[in-house]
Amino acid sequence: MTGKVLNIQKFSVDDGPGIRTTVFFKGCNLKCLWCHNPESIGRETDIRFDSLRCVKCGLCSEVCPVQAQRLEAGERSYLREKCARCGKCTDACPAKALFAYGLTMTEQEVMSEIEKDSAFYEKSKGGVTFSGGEPMLQLDFLKELLIACKGKGFHTTVDTAGNVSWSSFLEILPVVDLFLFDVKAMDEGLHVAITGASNSRIQDNLRNLAAAGKEIIIRLPVIPGVNFVDEEAEKVATFLAVLNGRISIELLPFHKLGESKYESLHMDYQCKPCVPPDKEWMDSLKDFFMAKGLNVLS
Repeated sequence: MTGKVLNIQKFSVDDGPGIRTTVFFKGCNLKCLWCHNPESIGRETDIRFDSLRCVKCGLCSEVCPVQAQRLEAGERSYLREKCARCGKCTDACPAKALFAYGLTMTEQEVMSEIEKDSAFYEKSKGGVTFSGGEPMLQLDFLKELLIACKGKGFHTTVDTAGNVSWSSFLEILPVVDLFLFDVKAMDEGLHVAITGASNSRIQDNLRNLAAAGKEIIIRLPVIPGVNFVDEEAEKVATFLAVLNGRISIELLPFHKLGESKYESLHMDYQCKPCVPPDKEWMDSLKDFFMAKGLNVLS
């Protein structure tokens, strides 16, 4: 079995307990305005072109089978609409100005990378996290990897936005120790405006997951003026306060570290005017949720 993998990050400490290996799957069915990883959205391989790194050697144009990479009169151009996404140009580029996002890997290839760090999992009480994109869009591949990880005794975590069928959750519940569940907004109209999709089944899935007794860390991206507007914090607190289960909250302040990726992928960055929240804002939000009886992770 194969799947489309964006990246395998070693020694991760932000995606669950302990030291972890995080496997990022490619493909997402939300289009969040602020997405820090736009290269993860599409399901097919994407080619990133960094014009600042390009030395205009012309090797990419020589190997490109569809003439999407060009060097004419000393001017370098990349015709993304013609690109076959074969990756030959990325292999040929000596300056690493071209990079392929999305590698087709087998279950065995992914597990081989995961097992290299098994000693760290045991010592730190860490494990393996599957993220994205949305990992549950490649459900069969995800399930096989989860089964393999549990067979090795590894702690397993799935990071999801929850915009899939509940039956998909049922497929993997027995082999997942922890869910990182992204909550973008509670108001449905706001959710549609900032992600392009309704949050109706997302909320239903979160209720069901909590009722199933799974450990859940709710991840709340905080983008002032975008998803935290009007009474949104109150709506989030009200929804989460009545969930039954082992629930914690992690507040994720907006940042602009992914902005340069948009230009290299020829994508429009819609959160260019957005401002990251300051420490005072984050502290007040944490105090607000704790006052509602919710456990907020530091």
